[in-house]
Amino acid sequence: MKAGGNLIGANIKKLRQEKNLTISEFAKRSGVAKSYLSSLERNSQSNPSIEVLIKISKVLGVSVDDLIEYDD
Repeated sequence: MKAGGNLIGANIKKLRQEKNLTISEFAKRSGVAKSYLSSLERNSQSNPSIEVLIKISKVLGVSVDDLIEYDD
């Protein structure tokens, strides 16, 4: 089992869309730059810091583990 940056980005995007949040609203609520969130979701940015993951997870209502979960 492994986890990769691309998986994190896909999970974030899926969870954000399930909450019906635009990327702008998501950025505002999380305090994370819109450009950085967009990069994560597009997989051009990987390995976000734990601080960023905590901010994101709080807005999405999930645990950090849920963000980095990997399914075989």
